[in-house]
Amino acid sequence: MNDQSEPSSSEALLGQRIRAQRSQLGWTLEQTSQATGLARSTLSKIENGLMSPTYDALIKLATGLQIDISELFEPNKNISGSGRRSITRKGSGQSHHTPYYDHTLLCNDMSNKDMIPFKTRILARSFDDFEDWSRHTGEEFVYVLAGDVELFTEFYEPVYLGPGDCWYIDSRMGHRVISVSADDAEVLWVSTTHPRTTKKI
Repeated sequence: MNDQSEPSSSEALLGQRIRAQRSQLGWTLEQTSQATGLARSTLSKIENGLMSPTYDALIKLATGLQIDISELFEPNKNISGSGRRSITRKGSGQSHHTPYYDHTLLCNDMSNKDMIPFKTRILARSFDDFEDWSRHTGEEFVYVLAGDVELFTEFYEPVYLGPGDCWYIDSRMGHRVISVSADDAEVLWVSTTHPRTTKKI
């Protein structure tokens, strides 16, 4: 989480959307805290644009507020059916900054997706830059576009990866990634929004 004295425009807009959804549900901060698993003080800072939530926190917010993660950034356009399509042009996308990563969410105008794609610049430079492991429901695929990274996971030895390398993990396992090259590494990140389920026969 990132504390700042002055909220950025993107953080302020995100905070306004979260507050509006909470108001629509008729929930207090305490009720929202219970639904999302985030502390009241954390929710208050996010709503006031004073804290930029991590991806894990975004998932908790969307799940708790009963909306799609894309709706935290822009209204649901209610596009349904099998003929859905979304395009993001080069240099565009919905930016979201955290202390560890600069995310650009791609094709964010389509809600209710099974996958969340984003391009990420890795800002973290040390394992100790993180407060805790990142972990959430679903699975994720990451492809290194530029620079070199070190991937830390809860049950495996750290591994170095460079451009063209990739990994796929169960997101419930603790994980974190740092840049180890001179410039910040860039990756393409695709995360599912739900855990894998087993079909009953």
